[in-house]
Amino acid sequence: MDKDCPNQSALRKFRYSACNQTYLITTVTYQRMPIFTDFWAGRILVNELRRLEDQGSAETLAWVVMPDHLHWLMQLKTGSSLSNVLKALKGRSSRKLNIHLRRKGAAWQPAYHDHAVRKEEDLVELARYVVANPLRAGLVRTVRDYPLWDCVWL
Repeated sequence: MDKDCPNQSALRKFRYSACNQTYLITTVTYQRMPIFTDFWAGRILVNELRRLEDQGSAETLAWVVMPDHLHWLMQLKTGSSLSNVLKALKGRSSRKLNIHLRRKGAAWQPAYHDHAVRKEEDLVELARYVVANPLRAGLVRTVRDYPLWDCVWL
């Protein structure tokens, strides 16, 4: 294995979860299908984020559901692993999305990108970056016009 350019499965092999660590997660729909252009599909995903919080697995700081991906700034809670939290989020949302959209098959790519937030990074600035994604993508002129985002600070 080339240490400078590991493949996707090698990256997952070395993934480490730390309780109470804040992560910026990005996960993409299967084949980048824009399933979240359907507002209610987006709400299904949001409800699953809330369910993870209610279960004590993660604390959500900010999120935005884009047409074909999710950005999620979250803190992993004690007793949870990042891979298990993402597995639960993707599995439960996939089942509900398939029912809602009357489709079958994968809703998510198997992988995800995670960035462990360093202590010196500004969480509020990261949250602004997350919720401003629809602006940068040209989907809206102001964040207030985009329905699928939230942040504890804004």
